[in-house]
Amino acid sequence: MRSSAVLQQLAAMTASQWGMVTTAQAASRGISRLARARLADAGHLRRLAHGVYMDAGAPENSLDDLRAAWLSTDPKNVAEVRLSNSFDAVVVAAASAALIHGIGDLRASRHEFVSPTRRQSQRPGVRYRQRTLDSSDITVVAGLPVMTIERTIADLVDDVGDLSLVADALRDASRIRDLDAARLERLLAPLAQRHGFDIGDGAALLGRLKITAGIDDRSVAGRLASDPTIG
Repeated sequence: MRSSAVLQQLAAMTASQWGMVTTAQAASRGISRLARARLADAGHLRRLAHGVYMDAGAPENSLDDLRAAWLSTDPKNVAEVRLSNSFDAVVVAAASAALIHGIGDLRASRHEFVSPTRRQSQRPGVRYRQRTLDSSDITVVAGLPVMTIERTIADLVDDVGDLSLVADALRDASRIRDLDAARLERLLAPLAQRHGFDIGDGAALLGRLKITAGIDDRSVAGRLASDPTIG
């Protein structure tokens, strides 16, 4: 197959995947390893991660590594198909989800995903945890399936544990939009006892997070009272 024809075939896949394609997707279109190697040598493709290539002409994005890692979790299926079927979805979680939402300052040393089925990765930069998420706790941001902000906050409490770090994320999230406090309390309920509260008392745990973040009612009222521009 001529290089021009191979590039056309690849373009049909990369156009809806941030300029990316997996080797498994390319193989399903009859594009051989040799053909891919020639395109890479010619500067048309660049390797992003094991089994994932990117169109050299595609614009770079800060989420490229995370997107490539997500594609590699199910390398045969294209992103469009995966996003339309959440039954066995691999969802961005924890610090990686916080990164996508733009909340907190957690330095993710690896890409975090959850899946309803048990998975293992031989890549040190990818971690799976087994979780079954309610469909209402999954949203799509930047083309990736990711935990909602509320579910992300709860997942950080579960995974990171440091309430001060989670409080930073909660404060940032509260500036983005009004949070569903009732949903947050339900999600935090199973974690309450671990942090010194009564079993199932998600409201108390959320209250502690708000106080630490400085967004509880008393802290907010104090700032308003001391603001000379208000009155």
